[in-house]
Amino acid sequence: MTGVQALRAMNMGNVEVVDRVPAPRGVAEPDDVEIGRRFAAGEEQALALAYQRWAGQIHGMAVRAFGPGPDAEDVTQQTFVSAWTGRAGYRPDHGPLPAWLVGVCRHKIADTWARRDRQRREAEAAATELQSGPPPVSAAVDTTVADRLLVLDELDRLDQPQRGIIELAFFEDLTHAQIAQRTGIPLGTVKSHIRRTLERLRRRLEADGAALHA
Repeated sequence: MTGVQALRAMNMGNVEVVDRVPAPRGVAEPDDVEIGRRFAAGEEQALALAYQRWAGQIHGMAVRAFGPGPDAEDVTQQTFVSAWTGRAGYRPDHGPLPAWLVGVCRHKIADTWARRDRQRREAEAAATELQSGPPPVSAAVDTTVADRLLVLDELDRLDQPQRGIIELAFFEDLTHAQIAQRTGIPLGTVKSHIRRTLERLRRRLEADGAALHA
């Protein structure tokens, strides 16, 4: 598996921990130091070796932080993608590669907690704004506020991969093509999931709007 293939293997909802492949007979398997040196030099095979050797450890850290599920899988993916794209910041003489990956993972865990907290505060603010007082009879429903509340509520009703797709669309503002690239899900399937979910949200928004004006 090349470095590019290893990156593609890290799809949201499908964190693939690749079995360690022994080196050919007569060829010594590289140790951690050698993998780190090759990784810093930008050798794609070193990324594949690093993923084979330490993806389980990184995913375990994420699971301890968030439990099994899309957040842990996304943190694992982001850790290796960020490590590879930012490999110029890794210095083999300053420490082993797995320790550096752990540090990257901790940053990604902190970022995910911050995102969760931001979403919670946005939901609370939206709820406060929506409940601050009855709207005038002639006023239209505040679709921005209502959409946020309905999306957050609807997420609890969704299974994967629909939930992850909607989170990327609404909370990270990714385009359909970017979501397909991030998740590895075909573009047509991404569009179909979003269309069906938005249709459900529209029906619920209409029903809630009618109730507010009743």
